[in-house]
Amino acid sequence: MNKENADKRREEGPVFDTERLIPTYFKMALPVVLSMVVTLVYNLADTYFIARTNDPFLVAGVSLCAPLFMALMAVGNIFGQGGNSLIARLLGANDRKSTRRISSFCFWIAIALGLVLSIPLLVFKRPFLDLLGASEDTLSHAEAYYTVISAGAPLIIVSFIHSNLIRSEGMATHSMAGTIAGAVLNIILDPLFISVFGWGARGAALATVLGYVLTDVLCLIFVLQKSSALSVRFSLLRVKWAEFRQIISVGFTAALTNIASSVCLVFMNQFLKPYGDDKIAALGIVMKITMVVQLILVGFSFGGVPLFGFLYGAGEEKKLRKLIRFCTLFLTALAFAESVLVFLLAEPLMRVFIKDAAIVADGSVMLRWQIAGMAFAGIVLLYTCLFQAGGKALQALILSLSRQGILFIGVFFLLTSLLKYQGFLMSQPAADLFSALLAILLFVLTFRKKPGDQD
Repeated sequence: MNKENADKRREEGPVFDTERLIPTYFKMALPVVLSMVVTLVYNLADTYFIARTNDPFLVAGVSLCAPLFMALMAVGNIFGQGGNSLIARLLGANDRKSTRRISSFCFWIAIALGLVLSIPLLVFKRPFLDLLGASEDTLSHAEAYYTVISAGAPLIIVSFIHSNLIRSEGMATHSMAGTIAGAVLNIILDPLFISVFGWGARGAALATVLGYVLTDVLCLIFVLQKSSALSVRFSLLRVKWAEFRQIISVGFTAALTNIASSVCLVFMNQFLKPYGDDKIAALGIVMKITMVVQLILVGFSFGGVPLFGFLYGAGEEKKLRKLIRFCTLFLTALAFAESVLVFLLAEPLMRVFIKDAAIVADGSVMLRWQIAGMAFAGIVLLYTCLFQAGGKALQALILSLSRQGILFIGVFFLLTSLLKYQGFLMSQPAADLFSALLAILLFVLTFRKKPGDQD
C-alpha cells in the first residue's frame, strides 16, 4: 500500500463509501450472511427430519457421511470461487470473450470431476465407509445415504459453479433464488421420502440431491437467459495455463477449509467409534448446531472482503486498521453472545432434533465444549479473510490449515492421548485459542506499522 494509490483513488472517486466505513461494511456483509442462512437450511433439513425418527443408528449412519458431502462441496468451490474471482477481474478489464471461456471451462470440468470422483466412491464403497467410522449397526443406513450422494456427486459439485459465477456478474439475487428454491424443495421432500415413503437414509440423500438439481437447473437458466458474460458452450472449453493456475490458487485456498474440516471430522468419528454409535449420532447433531453459529461469523467475515481489498489496494492504511479493529470487536462480541445463548440452550436445542435422553445428554456436553472457543474462531475467520483480500496467500493458507486442520489434529491427538474422552471434548476450544493467537501474530507481523504511521 502507498500514498500515491490513495491520492489517485481520491481523484477518481471512491468505489465504496469509505467515509462511512461501518455502514458500508454492513451493506456488503449482510447479503452474505443471508446466503449463509440459506446454506444452513440445506445442512439442517436432513438432520432434523432424520433425527425426528428417534433412531440413533439412522442418525449416526447419516452423520458419518458428512465428510463426504463436505469434500464434494470443497471440489465445487475450487472452480466456483476460483472462477468467480478470475471472471470478476476479467469483467473489470471488459474481456467478455475470456469470461465466457472461463465459465464454460468451470462448468464442464465440474461435471467431469464429479463423474471421475463418483466412480471410485461407488466401487470402493465399503473401504470408504469403514474409514468414515461405520459399525455393524450403522452400516446399512450409512451405505444407503453414501450411495445416493456418491452417485449424485456431479450434480452436487456443479451446483457450486453457477451459484458462484453469476454473482461475479452482479446477479446475487438470482444466485440466492436458485439456492433458496433448492433448499425449499429439500425441506418438502425430506419428510415425504424419509417417513411417508419409508426410504430412511436413502430418501434423505435423494431429497438433498434433487434440491441441488433444482438449483443447477435454475442457475443454468439464468446463465442462458440473463447473462451476457457467462457461457456453457462446449466449444469454448479451453483455458490458458496462467488462467487455470489463477483459478486453482484462489479456489483451492477457499476449499481447503472444507477439506480440512472433513478430515478432522473423520478423526473425531473414528475416536468415538469405541464409545458407541449414540455418541457419533450426538456429534452429528452437535456439528450441525455449531454450524449455525459458525456460518453467521463466516458471513460477516467474508462479507467484508471486497472492502478490505479496496482499502488495502487504495493505500488507505488508517481506514483499514480502523475497520479491522471494529470488525475484530464486533465479531468477538457476536461470537460470544451466540456462544452464551447456545450454552444456555444446549439441551433444548438437542431436543429439537431428537428425544433420546442419552443422545441429548451426550450432545449437550459436546455442544457446550464445541462453542466454548467460538469467539477465538471469529478472529481466525476474520483475519483469514483479511489476508485473502490483501493477497497474502501464505498467511491465509496457514490459517486455513490451523483451526480445523493441522493445528487441530495436533491438539486433538495430544489431548485425547492424555485425557481420553475429556481430551476429545477440549480439543476444539483449545485449537480455537491457539489458532487465534497465531492469527494475531501473523497480523502483527504482516501489517506492522511503518515509522510515522498514526491511527
